[in-house]
Amino acid sequence: MYKFSIITAVRNGEKTLHDCFRSILSQNYLPEHIIIDGASTDNTLQIIKKHQLKGFRYISEPDKGIYDAMNKGIKLADGDIIGILNADDFYANQDVLSKIARVFKNPDIDSCYGDLIYVDPDNTDRVIRCWRSGTFMPKRFYYGWMPPHPTFFVRRKIYEKYGLFNLSLGSAADYELMLRFLLKHKITTAYIPEVLVKMRIGGVSNASLKNRIKANQMDRMAWKVNGLKPWPWTLWAKPLRKISQFMT
Repeated sequence: MYKFSIITAVRNGEKTLHDCFRSILSQNYLPEHIIIDGASTDNTLQIIKKHQLKGFRYISEPDKGIYDAMNKGIKLADGDIIGILNADDFYANQDVLSKIARVFKNPDIDSCYGDLIYVDPDNTDRVIRCWRSGTFMPKRFYYGWMPPHPTFFVRRKIYEKYGLFNLSLGSAADYELMLRFLLKHKITTAYIPEVLVKMRIGGVSNASLKNRIKANQMDRMAWKVNGLKPWPWTLWAKPLRKISQFMT
């Protein structure tokens, strides 16, 4: 059986952390859970300390942002498969990790991903938008495509071989990592056509048109640092698609 490591980066997440914890503890396939707390000033640390169960580890210290925290968690991970679940997010049902485990029974699969739904931050039963990923084809990156990062599970050996999150890319660090893994290094992946994660709406890079345009500049840099050249319309397709997800 494969061992999972789920990384949760959090800072001042007392309002949502319980949901994240419950969704992991309810899984039929229990993982190692590593929590990286960025020196929270609310009750987050107290909540974390109450969560000390088998397979649970945490550290609490200042960091350089969410992707720095994720890198710390990946370095600590013992699992064969690594997933990242933010403190605001939670798994769609108790079978998510079991389904992921079945995919990785194929030794030729390096990664997998699925669908995601955005929910109201206060009423998580209210669906705002659905992100249907679709089957991976390399050319789709050139049309602004990317998988939802919280649904992206990767073998630990891939991180060891191709590196962690690039902190210089800001909010585009997850995009750059998936671009690097899937397009540049051509790791194998599988699409699970089901909702795997529920995400509370309100990400920083999508909070406004101004923020999305700024993030677009970092997306361009993601291609550049990997020595890849996008088609002219690639990086406009991505922000326009992102913006449309948040239109009501």
